[in-house]
Order: sequence, then C-alpha cells, then structure tokens
Amino acid sequence: MGDAFDDNYETFKALLDAFPPSEAVKRLELFGIEHEVVQQIRDRHERDTVRIKELEEPHAVVLGNRDTWYTGPQSKDKCWPAIELELQRAGWPRDPSIDALDGSSTRVVSLLNHPKEKSFSTRGLVVGHVQSGKTTNFTAVMAKAADRGYKLFIVLAGIHNGLRRQTQARLVQQLVEPNPALWSQLTGLDKDFTPQENPASYFGKNNRTHVLCVVKKNATVLRKLARWLDKASDFLGDCPALIIDDEADQATVATKSINPLILSIMGSLPKSAYVGYTASPFANLLIDPAAHDLYPRDFVVNLPKPAGHFGTEVLFGRYALDGDDPGQVDDGHDMIRSVPVDDIPCVRPVTKADAEGFEPVITDALRTAVEYFWLVTAARRVRGTGNPHNTMLIHTSVKTSVHNSFRRPLLHLRDTAAGSLQDARFIARLREIWDRESERVLADEFGEAKVPFERLVAELPGVLESCRVIMDNSRSEDRLDYENGPVVAIAVGGNTLSRGLTLEGLSVSYFVRAVSAYDTLLQMGRWFGFRNGYADLPRIWMTDELAEWFRHLATVETEMRRDIDIYMTEDETPLTFAVRLRTHPALRVTAAAKMRDAVTAASSYGGKRVQTRYFRTDADWLRGNIKAARALVGASASHSARVDQRPEVGRFVFHQVPHEFVIDFLSDYRFHEKSPENDADLITGYIRKRVSSAAALQRWNVAVVGTPKGGIFDFGSGVGVGRNSRARLKVDDGTSGFADIKTLMSRRDAVVDLTGDVGRLTESDIRKLRRRELPTTGLLVLYPIDRISEPEPGKKLRAPLDAEEHVIGVGMVFPEPQFEDSAVEKYISADLTDVTIEDEDYSLVDGEEA
Repeated sequence: MGDAFDDNYETFKALLDAFPPSEAVKRLELFGIEHEVVQQIRDRHERDTVRIKELEEPHAVVLGNRDTWYTGPQSKDKCWPAIELELQRAGWPRDPSIDALDGSSTRVVSLLNHPKEKSFSTRGLVVGHVQSGKTTNFTAVMAKAADRGYKLFIVLAGIHNGLRRQTQARLVQQLVEPNPALWSQLTGLDKDFTPQENPASYFGKNNRTHVLCVVKKNATVLRKLARWLDKASDFLGDCPALIIDDEADQATVATKSINPLILSIMGSLPKSAYVGYTASPFANLLIDPAAHDLYPRDFVVNLPKPAGHFGTEVLFGRYALDGDDPGQVDDGHDMIRSVPVDDIPCVRPVTKADAEGFEPVITDALRTAVEYFWLVTAARRVRGTGNPHNTMLIHTSVKTSVHNSFRRPLLHLRDTAAGSLQDARFIARLREIWDRESERVLADEFGEAKVPFERLVAELPGVLESCRVIMDNSRSEDRLDYENGPVVAIAVGGNTLSRGLTLEGLSVSYFVRAVSAYDTLLQMGRWFGFRNGYADLPRIWMTDELAEWFRHLATVETEMRRDIDIYMTEDETPLTFAVRLRTHPALRVTAAAKMRDAVTAASSYGGKRVQTRYFRTDADWLRGNIKAARALVGASASHSARVDQRPEVGRFVFHQVPHEFVIDFLSDYRFHEKSPENDADLITGYIRKRVSSAAALQRWNVAVVGTPKGGIFDFGSGVGVGRNSRARLKVDDGTSGFADIKTLMSRRDAVVDLTGDVGRLTESDIRKLRRRELPTTGLLVLYPIDRISEPEPGKKLRAPLDAEEHVIGVGMVFPEPQFEDSAVEKYISADLTDVTIEDEDYSLVDGEEA
C-alpha cells in the first residue's frame, strides 16, 4: 500500500472510531493526505472491524466480570485431545470445523467456575441452532471441564428413551471409550439411572474417576437421583459438578415436577454449574429472574452457525430488520414445495373425534414427495458420498392412531411403484419430477453434479426393495435404527421424531402438523442440519401458511441473536437486560404456562423503522394509496422549509413538514392487514403522544425515493421519479390476493434526508448521526413501485409483482425517545423489575444505594 498508508493508518484510525466516516474523512484530508490514501485507510479499517467482530464469536452476555480461569486446552489434557482425534478420523476439517468447536467450547468452559472454588451455583444458557451439533459442543465442554477437575457430569437428555440412549452412546464413544480408566458410569445404553450402593465408591477420595450420568427428564428417574445424591452428601463437598440440560426449554421450564427436581439435585451439590443447551430458548429467556429458578443469570452464549448448516433462514429466508438492505436479506433456497390447503383433511383429521378410524388419502403432493424421495435415494447411491442413510419424514398429526393409518397406503404406493418400473408412463412421470426439481435447484451451486436420470433408473429396484415404512411413536415397537447398516425409511411419527433425535440422511419432509408456539414449530423442523454430499437434494412439502410462519421464525431468531450480540457490547448482563422476542398474531412464543412471568417489553416506535412489505394487488386499493401519496407530496411541497431536488438520482426530500400532514396521510393510506406493526391507528396515536408529551415529531422530513432509470411515476407538484422494481415472493397456488416483497427500505434510504458521505455508514453510525442531527424529526419515505416488477435474473424464489396499478410503498424512521416512550405491544421479555443485583463489594443495588 506504500509508506504513506503505513505511516498514517495507526495515527488516524482513531478518528474513524471517534467520528462518523464523513467527519473522519474531512479531518484526514485536512492533514493533506491524498484522497486515494484516505480511501485505503477507510477500507482497511472496515476490514479490521469486521475481522475483530468475527474473532469475538461466539457472542456471550455475562454477569459481572467473571474471571476467565480457563484459557484453553493444555498439553497434559486427555479428554479433549481424544475428541479432537476422533473428529479428525471422522473427516472433520481442522479449519473451520474443529477450530470453531474448540473456540466455542473454550468460551463456555471459561464462564464456569473454577472447580477449586469453595462453593458455587452457576446458571448459564447456550443458544445453538436446530441439528447444528449442540451435542458435540456440550461433549467438548464436558471433556474440557473434566480435564480441569470437574468430577460429576449429569446430562438431562430430553424426555424420550430414544434421545437418552442416543446421547449416552455418543458420550460413551467420545468420552469414555478413549479413556476408560478415567470414567465411571451411573447409566448405560439401555439403563436409565437406578440407585447405586456405596456412594463412596464413586465420590470418595480414593476414586479419582469422573462420574457420568445420562438421564431422561422423567420425574421418577430424577426423584431417585435426587434422593441418592442427598444420601451421598457427605462425599459431595469437594465434587464440582456440571449439569448439562439438553433441550433445556423442554420439560425444564414451568413444570410442577421436573423443575423442582432439577433444583433439588443442584441443592445437593455444593459446587454445581447448570448449563442449558437449546436451539429454541424462548421459554428459558422468559423465566422469572427474581425467583430461585433456572433463568440464565450468569451467562448467555450465542453459538455461531456452523459452515454448511441448513437453518431456518437458509431454507425459508426471513424478513428485513432495522439496518438490512433489500439485497442483503436472502430469500432462502428454492426447496419448499406447497401443499394445497384442500389436501389437509386428506392427511390429517379435522377434529379429535375423527382421529380414530381415520384413513389418509395419498394426495398428488404426498405422492410426488414420496416418489421424489426414492429418486433422491437412487441419486445418492449413484454419488456414493456422504451419510449412508436415507430418510423421509411424514408428520401430519400427534395422534399415534393417525401415524399407524399411513402404513397400509404407503406400503401399497411402494409396491405399486415397484411393479410399475417397466411402465413407460410411470418412468416418464419420474423423469418429469427429477428434471423439474433439478432445474429449480442446480446441483453445481452446491458443488455437486446432477445425476443423469438414466443412472437413477438402474438404482430404483434396489431402492424400493430396501425402503421400509416405519411408524415411530410412543406406542409402536418400530424405531429408526441407524446402527446396523444403511437405512432407507419413510418415517411417520410425532413427538418422538420432533426434538433432539437426529433423522440420519433426511432428504424429504412432508409436514402439515398444526402447532401453536415458536419452540414447538422450530423443533419440528428435523430437516435442519448438515447435508454433506446432497445439499442440492433436500425438499420440504408444507402449506404456504407454515412456510410464512417459519420465515417469521427466522426473523425472530435473527433479531434475538442480534439482541444478545448488541447487549454484549453495551456492558449489559442477563440480569440487566431482557432479550426481546417479536410476537406473531397466530403463534404463541411458547406454552402459556412458560410465559406467565413474561411482560410486554417497552418496545415502541422510538428509534425504529417501519416499512411496508405486504400489498394487495387490486386496482381500487392501490389507487387509494396513490391518491394519499400525491396529497402528501402536494402538502409537503407547499409547507416544507426547504426542498432537496435530485431527480437525476430519483430523490426528492421535503424538510420540516408539519406532522398534521403525515397524520392525514396515515388516515388515508391503507396498510395490509398482514402487517400488524404497520397499524395506522397505533402509529398515529404514537405520533400524537410524542408531539404532546415530548415536543417531538412535530416536524417530519418527507422523501420520495425512486430510480434514475425506468418509467417515471408522477406525484404531481413537479415531483417525478423512476419507478422502483420489487418482485414478489412466489406463492405456488397463485390465489393469495396479496404480494409479499419481504423488504423495501435500504440502509441508505434511512439517511436520505441527511447530507454528506452517508453511503458507507454502519447501522450504529446511522443511529448516532440521526440522534445528533435530527433528534426530534421523523422521516417518511414514499416508494413508487412498478406494477409489473420483473424479478432479477437468478432470483428463483421471486415472481413478477403483477399488480393492477403501480404500488406505493412506505418507510418510516422514528427518532429515538429522549424520555419515557409510549410502548407498542410487539415484543415480550422476561420481567427484570424485581431483580436485585450485587455489585463487587456486595452492597445491594436496586435503583439506589443500599
């Protein structure tokens, strides 16, 4: 880069930390530094900032300044190196997989207490992703804790025998078998906890082994363990214990039996650290922190998404959050297929009374899903790579009688297919399915090669012969057994398949189960995870409504994780902040009993952005909005303090428009009913309260944002700009009557009323700049959207907008409140009002000095 750059970077990068980019650039240029060198300094500063943020992952929120006693593995360690070696043998790459596991597990262990402390009772939470390797992570944490002197390890492994057994097997394989002399076991593969004689043989000073206990969250089992530990109390004074609660949101929170028993077990252990692991932490974040419960009062760790992981956002996309630009919000992969609403009564009883004697119908969508599964299995046999198992999931009901009713029609479908392999019409149908799916999701985009159909056909007889239909539920004797050779199975089930248990080689899912809460919905998604060797092949059949719910859930997840990350940088702790959880009009965040201590968060329009993403497409509705927009532009042109006109870039900004004209616009403009956050009455009421109580929002900047090219939209009053293009998300049945464009407003648009170099501002810069320059002024942006709006090339999940008239989109940016704000009921969070915090000298702090 040259001497000028090297000499100036360290000297002047502090300016970039202290000032907005535009101000920092001015100050740099005052020193006579050439513009090219200034740009190099900015570029490197931005890269370094991103790199530092990445190195800080996984993000954590921590109570106080906990001593980081654990800084990583040492040469004398035995348990962690054994895991590391096994993962290398299994083909895990050092970078990024093993290194990422090493870093994240080290972070968690560092937040535990030193095992030599006299006593401790720690409560933490680790937030992962569904099917992302949480078991491997807590196994690594256990190994590292064992290497440093933790003695007793209790793993609460869900509520089903299958998951407990699977977890026991994994821990034995990775912890016990490599170092058998270091471990004693209180449970076995087929044996949950039963009281052992002579506790001294496990916890006495003469036994230096680590003790492993893997139990279900079952009241009978936990009661036995609690009583046994209570009897062993004479030997537990110097027994540092780590309790891992896998699926920590299930059965742990707000249960009359399990929750007190976990607390009783912890009460028997003078040195105990409780760490919950879950991908759906909604219930855990809503526990009453003031009660002596399992709220993660000491730390919350946010595990980064592993490379190659198929998660909610990757599959379903998400909606825009504050600071997102339209081009940055991914639509997800084109892997979701629509189940028509009319199919639902064919595959799921309409009422409880219909469950007994229910006979399912193999609909066209279900038949296509099953046939595609056989094609995928054949293709994977041709490729000969990745996981050797092949599974399809059918999940329509929680009722075991409904599961069992699928056996006969699915076996009939399989046998009919096997007998039709010489039928030209059947083969043509399969070819059409394969070619259509291969065109919608290209194999080379995932580093794979499309398997020619002719090679698939040769494998189909063997696929159909080996395909089993398994009813996996609490009453059946069938189980998915992946330990005795490759499996090809269509699994029909309910709760036993809906949490924790891994469906190996899952490639096709047919899911129409009705659910009512975020955590239930997320855990039903067994299709999340890793798809090495067949990342192009997974497909999910579900209703459009369910797909929208998952898209909303992806937005909730992203926002929740951002909350954790943001608070981490603002010197907050789990007892001083409450993670907000965005609500949905049709779904609960979690079960009602788990939300009894939740409060409506003080989340308002203050400091927020509101943008329209849903629109009706009929002419009358759209013409009304055009009329409202033209009236606002006319009023703004007549009553603004000044106008910035940049028609060459498609921008007009009217400054200091009286708020009455904005309220008039909101009374005439119609927001779509699917956008509860865009409630005109709520927004109008909020504006009036701010005007009357805080002398804010009396004036607004009104902007018109279009494009420098494209057909002109005339707002009147001499204001005309090129129409924007916003394609809609595809809706397979085409009968929705509305368009969902997902996101409208860019980060740059949020500062369209500010001057200077704003193009490279970060979200934090934008907030600071608006707070400094426009502390009481709102911004309303009008977007004329072309009624056709063809999607960009390569946007497979988009379709033309095809509205009957041009569309007016609206974005609003509200200034941050300077005083107490008027809440809008969009979020819930834990109630921290009764929390009492102790500072470093143990004096009580509760809003005033003790």
